[in-house]
Amino acid sequence: MAFNAQPKRSKKNRKPAVPTVPSPHNWRTSDAEEIERRRQRAREENFAISNVTPRHPVFSNFRVASRSGLTYAVEVRDVRLRQFACECVDFRINGLGTCKHVEAVLRLTEARFRRLFATAKKESSTRLELAPDAASGRLKLWPGVDEALPREARAWFDGGGFLSDDAPADAIAELERISREECWRLRVSQEVAPWREARRRAEERKELRRAYELNVQRGVWPAHETHVPLFPYQREGMLHLAFTERALLADEMGLGKTIQAIAACALLHRLGQAKRVLVVTPASLKTEWEEQIQRFTGLPLQLVFGKRTERLRAYAREGAPFFTVVNYEQMLADGLEVNARLRPDVVVLDEAQRIKNWSAKTTQAIKRLRSRYAFVLTGTPIENRIDELHSLMDFLDPTALGPLFRFNREYYDLDERGRPAGYRNLDRLHERIRPYLLRRRKADVETELPDRTDRNHFVPLGPTQRVEYEEHAGTVARLSAAARRRPLTQQEQDKMLRHLAMMRMTCDTNYILNAEDKACPKLAELERILEECRENDAKVIVFSEWERMLELVRESCGRLGLGFAWHTGSVPQRRRRAEINAFKGDPECRVFLSTDAGATGLNLQNASVVINCDLPWNPAKLEQRIARAWRKHQTRPVMVVNLVSEGTIEHRMLETLANKQALADGVLDRMGDLKAIPLRSGRQAFLSKLEQILGPNTVAAAPAPEKPVLPADRALGFAQRARDLVGGGGALVRCEERYPAAGAHSVLYVVVERDAASCRPRLEALHAEFFGPGRSDPLAPVQLEVVDRATHEALERLAAAGLLTLTARGSRSLLEEAGAEAAVPAPLSAEERAKAEAFRSQAARKLKMARLLGDGGMTEEVRGPLLEAVLALGRARAVEQRLPEPATLDETLRAPLAQGWGGALAAMRSYAADAGAAWLPVAEALGGG
Repeated sequence: MAFNAQPKRSKKNRKPAVPTVPSPHNWRTSDAEEIERRRQRAREENFAISNVTPRHPVFSNFRVASRSGLTYAVEVRDVRLRQFACECVDFRINGLGTCKHVEAVLRLTEARFRRLFATAKKESSTRLELAPDAASGRLKLWPGVDEALPREARAWFDGGGFLSDDAPADAIAELERISREECWRLRVSQEVAPWREARRRAEERKELRRAYELNVQRGVWPAHETHVPLFPYQREGMLHLAFTERALLADEMGLGKTIQAIAACALLHRLGQAKRVLVVTPASLKTEWEEQIQRFTGLPLQLVFGKRTERLRAYAREGAPFFTVVNYEQMLADGLEVNARLRPDVVVLDEAQRIKNWSAKTTQAIKRLRSRYAFVLTGTPIENRIDELHSLMDFLDPTALGPLFRFNREYYDLDERGRPAGYRNLDRLHERIRPYLLRRRKADVETELPDRTDRNHFVPLGPTQRVEYEEHAGTVARLSAAARRRPLTQQEQDKMLRHLAMMRMTCDTNYILNAEDKACPKLAELERILEECRENDAKVIVFSEWERMLELVRESCGRLGLGFAWHTGSVPQRRRRAEINAFKGDPECRVFLSTDAGATGLNLQNASVVINCDLPWNPAKLEQRIARAWRKHQTRPVMVVNLVSEGTIEHRMLETLANKQALADGVLDRMGDLKAIPLRSGRQAFLSKLEQILGPNTVAAAPAPEKPVLPADRALGFAQRARDLVGGGGALVRCEERYPAAGAHSVLYVVVERDAASCRPRLEALHAEFFGPGRSDPLAPVQLEVVDRATHEALERLAAAGLLTLTARGSRSLLEEAGAEAAVPAPLSAEERAKAEAFRSQAARKLKMARLLGDGGMTEEVRGPLLEAVLALGRARAVEQRLPEPATLDETLRAPLAQGWGGALAAMRSYAADAGAAWLPVAEALGGG
């Protein structure tokens, strides 16, 4: 039956207040709050609940069906002492002794059997319960041995109620029979079966390992499960995976995690424990797995490609091959079908950092895969935070680290808002994961690895790069300065991240953002290195995060006559293997061009030089790139070259990349002082990182340096700074430069949301900074006026009513030019659109005439039509912007590039590029405009 009703209670018998459910962003929760979360879910969700043994209304076993279609067994042993059981994962790991399914059952029984339930809350159950004891790990009879049991069965328990080791092997089965046929008070808990299965598997693993080692010692079985003998540390990894059952192999990159996993699967096949293996890997590595499996074993395999219908047929194949290799993206749709059709005995996750984000859809899909054995392979189980390690362990064994709320509570110091402020107990965390984890470093096990040389080549930015770079850097600096004073809006945060990314792109080349500009100083340095490598007969891997940078490198390879392989995300999966094989097997293919799609899993030991055109944010990604060449079976010294744009964000990233290793080294290898590893959370961490990579002067809290370098357009610079000074676009409503009909001066007209009096002193100081002291007098070229929104709207109403005349020969919106959100103007009326179109048609006719005259060589005759086109375009823009229309050409040219007429001049300059010499007379007429 479905149950939703909340029992009514009188005021007299009302329960005491329960803890409120905390915000999901608050990590600092109590057990009472977590229990209340589950009670709330029990109230909100619909469950179909049935009593399996109706003779026991309260202390019984129930089946709970959820909306997802899954059904769970719930056991109520004692209401007063809150002893329950449920099959769901949350109950197993949360340590609360309850879950939403248990709470739903309690609500149902309380509503249907009020008196019995009230008694149950005061008195313990009269049933005899055989269940696992968490403290001792043994089976125990609660509340103790009772006369209700047959005498023979009572002899199986010791004085403490524990099932004796001397009890017969079938004692549990006999007790289950007694509970059904002789003693209805006796219940064998539903937790006994998984307890027995866990013990059986543990004993089986020990016995299998003893049998394996004995057969190897006798020479019955080979010492290596691969065609090529394993190194001692690799054999240790094989045994760890096979006999730990669900294990994490976190060897440093280049030590052969793939080979160890393949060997462990082959060993389980020999032992009769595995018939099917599912390998989940990044798409770019599927053919790499195919090559490694065929090289090291004779076991059959299949790579899964194609549409969903084709994939489903592959999972359900009669006599499916031993290895089935899929990619992570396929498991988003196919995970449940894999469980039902393929039924793998082993699941191998390669490059398992793909599931480090516990809330991602890919992670959730992967964690629905079911198998007895699970191997997690990653050289970077922690890239940024310890949450990532929790997500990996949650796939292997959710009970190892418990639920995320308990993990956060135990290993993070939380601030007053429940946000992470620091780490703690990291040594305890290391001990918790130690039974599952095997990690070896190259320095520990790889004495034969060739030398590695790291070199940084610093390259200055080109002139056009510098202009673009400074533009993006200026935007980041303004936003970061604002972030020191107030939280940024989501739009501002996105804008900052975009411009940070564009700064990094510009460090390579403007071509990534602008297809017309192929200038790239790094390319000359790279060509010099490639020439040197050709002389030394060395093969080279070139990495860049951006494919367009690699396009320029590809052109360089063409000019130098060097064969190359192309391995990027745009290359189809089946084509990538051909590119890799060409690089490995063709002596003329000297350069491997790859984005980070090829930074993981590939074995390219025939290359001895790695060139990084740009540096990734994360040091783990940098090492992943280098490990393609600097790895096992490399016979030549490896040289790593980082091309770094001098004096830029790349230059300062070198130090931050080196500092990021402390956390992973501490938790995984217990290196360094674990208590000294800092964590800055949220906004302050982001700002600190910005200051580190941009330089402290760029992200300074002070809004202006002591001796400011004023921009060419001071009015626009004033608006940009005023926007931050007042507090964003919401507080600064309008900022315009207006040009009165009389006089040579202009007026900065600033409208703030409210309280203009308090804003005026700050804006006057800023005005003085840009235009000098004493510039507020009536004769000054640039004056300042500050009003609030209410005053501004009152002036507009008076003007609309005809009681006030606003005279200006032009104006421009500085706030819009500065990049802030401007108010959306009302759409043009039909009359306004028709008038603007008429002016534009007139301008088009004049431009056509000028072009014909220019093509005929009549240079002097071009001047008249062009100037008339300027006037017509100026009038069109004025109508569209609702500005005063220029009456004469002279008035248009005199206007100091106001918003409406500036567009007309820009259009003329655009035409000038095509008009050639015909433009010269007009340029003279326009003068400095």
